[in-house]
Amino acid sequence: DIGDIVRGKDLYRGVNGNDKLEKNLKKIFKKIYEKLKDSRAKEHYKKDEDDGGNYFQLREDWWNANRQEVWKAITCDAGNAQYVGLTCSEGGSSAHEKCTCANGDVPTYFDYVPQYLR
Repeated sequence: DIGDIVRGKDLYRGVNGNDKLEKNLKKIFKKIYEKLKDSRAKEHYKKDEDDGGNYFQLREDWWNANRQEVWKAITCDAGNAQYVGLTCSEGGSSAHEKCTCANGDVPTYFDYVPQYLR
């Protein structure tokens, strides 16, 4: 899913490991890293750059900070469509309006379950 792709955990790596999407994501997150203004943040993510430029921690943190906005962007035209998993975590309430729970949360349960187990 999108979260796995952004975080670099997607199981599909393309033909012979040549994944253009992964290369583009590395470029994007390198630009994000280079534009960090806070020296503490830059130091925090320096290991990501030193580890071959995968930026896994930066990607993970970016996803955690932006997943709600990504979901809104994906579902902005969904109207009252229903999400495949109709229930939200709070008491089994339904996810209807733009596929979100009543409190606005994204109704995803599987973000941290390994992809091959979903």
